[in-house]
Amino acid sequence: MPADLAVIGLGHLGLPLAQAATAAGIETVGHDTDPRVLADLRAGRPPVDGSLTAAELRRMLSGGFRAATDPAELGRVRTAVICAPTPLGADRTLDLSAVADAARTLAARLRPHTTVILESAGYPGTTEDFLRPLLEEGSGLRAGRDFHLAYSPSRLDPGNRTYGFAATPRVIGGLTPACTESAAAFYGRLTDKVVRARGTREAEMAKLLETNYRQVNIALVNEMAVLCHDMGVDLWDVIRCAETKPFGFQPFRPGPGVGGHGVPLDPTPLPYTGLRMVGLAREINAHMPQYVIQRSTTLLNEHGKSARGARVLLLGVTYKPDLADLEGSPAAEVAGRLIDLGAAVSYHDPYVPDWRVRDQPVPRADSLYEAAAHADLTVLLQHHRTYDLQGLSVKAQLLLDTRGVTPGGAAHRL
Repeated sequence: MPADLAVIGLGHLGLPLAQAATAAGIETVGHDTDPRVLADLRAGRPPVDGSLTAAELRRMLSGGFRAATDPAELGRVRTAVICAPTPLGADRTLDLSAVADAARTLAARLRPHTTVILESAGYPGTTEDFLRPLLEEGSGLRAGRDFHLAYSPSRLDPGNRTYGFAATPRVIGGLTPACTESAAAFYGRLTDKVVRARGTREAEMAKLLETNYRQVNIALVNEMAVLCHDMGVDLWDVIRCAETKPFGFQPFRPGPGVGGHGVPLDPTPLPYTGLRMVGLAREINAHMPQYVIQRSTTLLNEHGKSARGARVLLLGVTYKPDLADLEGSPAAEVAGRLIDLGAAVSYHDPYVPDWRVRDQPVPRADSLYEAAAHADLTVLLQHHRTYDLQGLSVKAQLLLDTRGVTPGGAAHRL
């Protein structure tokens, strides 16, 4: 059966889009280059990162969503959205190989008048200079004349109950004004507000600005955390006071590092001047796991214990509270550094039944309070709602709170 929409790439970007489209009554097919992903979805097994619950997947399937194993179905839709992952490579630049694979798969089946939209993160120029040639060469069609081409940066905030898919404005930038309007008409069926950019590069740059804004401001407050600790100043009280200013200030809070899918992007691979501030922010944020280790070893020493042989319990190893997603979580580096120091590391996380660091399993604590009472040091890396912080602070021998959420005076804060 022909569908209105094809979502190519059923990961953290594609699944929420497919879910929103299906809920809006749009006939949707999803395709992924990993056959295991398709098999799991067809069998009703939700992704392990917790981005979709079993109940939500059942509603999608009953609403008409289909995981397409035959790529020929991509040629029967009016709109195709590429949501392939673009992780950072070893050289800290985006790996666009999955976008290229998706483009070639779609191009071989692309029909005239189709609207193609890229949602994957990319550098300014990715849509026009990288995606467009692949689609045109593989299809024999011309973007802007035979089919519409646009970019729309994803603005997903997993777990945000206020700003879901429909409540978050969607930015659209097309290759031509007609391309923009075609993409805007599609997203207008899913979101309350559509914002039109001048073109694809402006929409791509908006994504870069949004991502780097987060990274730079987190780096600032992380650096303030180190400074305030050295000076004996309560940073958390500083933030509480500063956020009362009704203009010109947005509060950010420090932590053990920056995780998630929104990585800091610097357009230096392109013929532009690099963003020096982004590089510095990346260095500061990348140093935070080591700073957690420094604070941990200092606390142990102050209590007459060495890191070697110490029993250390890590609480919350996901990158965001109340989610199972481990993408970019600083917990893995913290655990690895502690292991290198000779500590006996265990963890507790209600959303992660099994956890491996450097391909080695990390022991999971079944009883939180018992494990905290037994550990020489407990480090809160992520604040899940299920954690009773007051009770935890009483049970733990020594507690380091990297999120500043424990009651005042109940723990050592970052």
